[in-house]
Amino acid sequence: MGEKSVPSLRRRWVKRSCPSCGPEPGGEEKKERGNPVSIQLFPPELVEHIISFLPVRDVVSLGQTCHYFHEVCDSEGVWRRICHRLSPRLREQGSGVQPWKRAAILNYTKGLYFQAFGGRRRCLSKSVAPVLAHGYRRFLPTKDHVFILDYTGTIFFLKNALVSSTLGQKRACCYVVLCHGAKDFASDPRGDTIYRKYLYVLATREQPGVVDTAHSQSCDCVEVYLQSSGQRVFKITFHHAMSFKQMVLVGLETQRTLLLLTEEGKIYSLVVNEAQLDQPHSYTGQLTLRKVSHDLPHLRVACMASNQGSTLYITDQGGVYFEVHTPGVYRDLFGTLEAFDPTYQQMPLPVSLPAKVLFCALGYNHLGLVDEFGRIFMQGSNRYGQLGTGDKMDRGEPTQVRYLQQRPVALWCGLNHSLVLSQCSDFSKELLGCGCGARGRLPGWPRGSASFVKLHIKVPLYASSLCPTRECLYMLSGHDIEHHPTYRDLPASRVVGTPKPSLGAEAAQDPEGVAAQACELYLGQIHSCPTLQECMETTKVIVGWMPLMATQEDFFWEALDMLQRAFGGVGQGPSTPDS
Repeated sequence: MGEKSVPSLRRRWVKRSCPSCGPEPGGEEKKERGNPVSIQLFPPELVEHIISFLPVRDVVSLGQTCHYFHEVCDSEGVWRRICHRLSPRLREQGSGVQPWKRAAILNYTKGLYFQAFGGRRRCLSKSVAPVLAHGYRRFLPTKDHVFILDYTGTIFFLKNALVSSTLGQKRACCYVVLCHGAKDFASDPRGDTIYRKYLYVLATREQPGVVDTAHSQSCDCVEVYLQSSGQRVFKITFHHAMSFKQMVLVGLETQRTLLLLTEEGKIYSLVVNEAQLDQPHSYTGQLTLRKVSHDLPHLRVACMASNQGSTLYITDQGGVYFEVHTPGVYRDLFGTLEAFDPTYQQMPLPVSLPAKVLFCALGYNHLGLVDEFGRIFMQGSNRYGQLGTGDKMDRGEPTQVRYLQQRPVALWCGLNHSLVLSQCSDFSKELLGCGCGARGRLPGWPRGSASFVKLHIKVPLYASSLCPTRECLYMLSGHDIEHHPTYRDLPASRVVGTPKPSLGAEAAQDPEGVAAQACELYLGQIHSCPTLQECMETTKVIVGWMPLMATQEDFFWEALDMLQRAFGGVGQGPSTPDS
């Protein structure tokens, strides 16, 4: 290019501001450079084509600059081109209000991450992403491998998911397609993956037409695969009039119970003996209506969770019902055996909560519930502090963890510890944990904690679910713009206000109300302190606010000073805070 062509290129400049915002300031001084060209003069197809080459994050940021770019960046033409670039084999999208935008974001945010608990190197690794996968919907680690279900109903079999590399990390080596047309899958409900020998898959299959019928029918079925090789060993086909959407397992190997949730919200059960699955002879089972749907036909179950000894149902109205099958689990969950009847193990037990429940997590002897306001309620055994209430007292009814102010994304309850994946105000994610910290299950807290504490794990920005095993912690990444938990704001009458320094008169009028709300807010302030020094200073100020006797205040201030000196003398402050 010669020097004569350079001035001509400089005269062709494009107006960067929004066309509806008027002329650019100082435009008169720039007339000598030529007339500005508005972006609206370009064909819309050309603008969409240029924007589609931007990264997804830049497209979203550009759409927030002005009204014009918001309409362009939100158009289906842009997202269709982006989706074809991210997933070239994905050609059709027919569901949702914005199918191409949803498909592009699903494939942009998908990922499976894991961090090993043991060893010297504790870093976050990412597994191999199947090229054919359309987003990540669910995942399940087994003894040797990991299974992933995408949004098209395809289950991917990530073989040798925990293989040591030369750098000391662990990654997934290869993957194959296990099956298509899947709706859900499940395995042994115990937390230890060594028991997960089989993978149960709920799928839809085309059945050949009967006699004198030319058309085939689609029927739901349950297929059982060996997790070690991916070989199918068992299959149960249901009538075409029955359609299911979720499946969980309850019980042990010789008395395994499959619970199937229909589209209408009814629960059916089927008993299977896994010891007979790999035998060549045929196996028959009877599908029966569960007691929760038989005795309470007006209930419409939305989702369910299970372990080896109990089942939890959440209705479409946010109600919660239990099935407890063993006396030991019943005692841990409710603190007594007075109402337990071994002859009616399927009897649904209602749980009273002040708001609608959105999702839950069920451990061996404790559970967690998240309501529509983002509050977390814990219940059950608290021997290791796995309820996160700050003590080790068992709870026979749902108890709110009051100092957790962040809204959770996912909740997980294990054998003796709990994890909460939460989103901060800046949309970043962090992982909180409580309970037993042995074997590195709470990174950064080897001795455990009776309160939820921030774990030393780098959480991916789009993390949506988690599942720890004995060896490592898995986190699934993915964002669905149509299905994500939306929390409501608490009514004004139920929001805890700003504490006042003088609470003596109000506490005398309502000692249980005002004092309890003040303590709830105080715990939240202490929990939000990033350093030990700020935690100590905040506690000193709170002690000065509380209506205590002079001798009690002196005792607490002196005790806090002693703790500061014992932990290295961080921030030696005055013995009494300024009022």
